[in-house]
This record gives sequence, C-alpha cells and structure tokens, in this order.
Amino acid sequence: MKSAVIVFPGSNCDRDLAVALREASGTDPIMVWHRETTLPDGIDLVAVPGGFSYGDYLRSGAMAARSPVMRAVADAAGRGVSVLGVCNGFQVLTEAGMLPGALMRNAGLNFVCRDVALAVTDSGSAFTSQFRPGEAITLPVAHHDGNYTADPDMLDRLEGEGRIAFRYAGDVNGSARGIAGIVNEAGNVLGMMPHPERRIEAAHGGTDGRRLFEGLVESLGG
Repeated sequence: MKSAVIVFPGSNCDRDLAVALREASGTDPIMVWHRETTLPDGIDLVAVPGGFSYGDYLRSGAMAARSPVMRAVADAAGRGVSVLGVCNGFQVLTEAGMLPGALMRNAGLNFVCRDVALAVTDSGSAFTSQFRPGEAITLPVAHHDGNYTADPDMLDRLEGEGRIAFRYAGDVNGSARGIAGIVNEAGNVLGMMPHPERRIEAAHGGTDGRRLFEGLVESLGG
C-alpha cells in the first residue's frame, strides 16, 4: 500500500500517523507539504493528521482546508483513492466539503484527553474491515473541538445510509448521536475524532488502532 501523509503548519500528529502506517504496511508513507499542488503517483491512501493546523485560527481546520494540496486530495478521493482524516484531519475534511457536518466546541468547553470506549457501527468499508459490527473498542481522544454536528436531515441520512463508522459508548463531548466517525457516500473517505495511530502496540495499552490500519493494508492491496 502506497500512502501519503499531508503536513500543515501546526500539525503535531503527522509523525505518529506515519509510524502507524509504516508499522502496518512495512512501507514508509510519503510526507506531503501542504503547499504542494499534486500528490505522488500511485497513491492508495491519503492521511490527514491530527494537531492544530494553522494554530486553529479562524476555526479548526478552516485554513488548512484551503491549502493547495487539498484540491488534489479531493480530486484523488473522487477517483476512489482512500482518505483518512484523524481529529484535526476530520475537521479539515468537513471544512473542505469532503464530509458533511462540522466539528464544534466540546459541550463542556474543555479539552478532552483520555481513552474512550467506542462502538463499531459499520464494518462495510476498508477502514472498518477488521472489526465486527457492534464491537466495542478503545481509542484515545485529544480534542477541544470534537463535538460533531449536522442538521437533522443529514443525521438521518447518515444513519439510513450506514455511514456512521464509530460511536462513542458514553457522552464524551456532546457529539450529535454520539458520532465519533463517518464516511462519505462512496465509503472511501473516513473522518474520525479518536486517534487510532496512538493505539497500535501493546505498550500503548492495546492494538485496536492497529487493526484499522491493517484493514486498510489488506483492503488496498498490501
């Protein structure tokens, strides 16, 4: 699997994401600076990392979504290339219009940083292929603006089309219907708030995150 990690000013989880992809695939991802206008040829997966792109100025992900490289990422997704956005990456994908809805301030207006229990809602995409529907997993979260919201019609649509990939098992941040991760209509773009790259080996407290990356490697051709 040939992958790329997008790097913005203020990204602080890009290296963690690169390590997770290397551990799962055996191949180092290509680090792509946000000012690039094209992606490397033959990319199977584009990963948009967590962190604080542009220092969260204006609002989280708003400036990064307008970086030149994001046009190339959107074009790649339209061709069927898989795109994973984690935490701030999820925010960037919503701001870029690649996923519906928005990420608002947490309900308690506090930064949340802890392990959380999740339910795997759907296992029909490459991102969740290593999980069972309804399976309980644990991943870390670290965010201040992780409260997913969308209008009622869109929330109903996400439910009806099976596009909610992960839900929080408890109330973490006020997220609408407990949504922790969603996919696009084609199923090749996933945005999620928890950090799977921080749970890839036993020393991290478990390997639930590694299974997401291994599922991608298996689904996208090793």
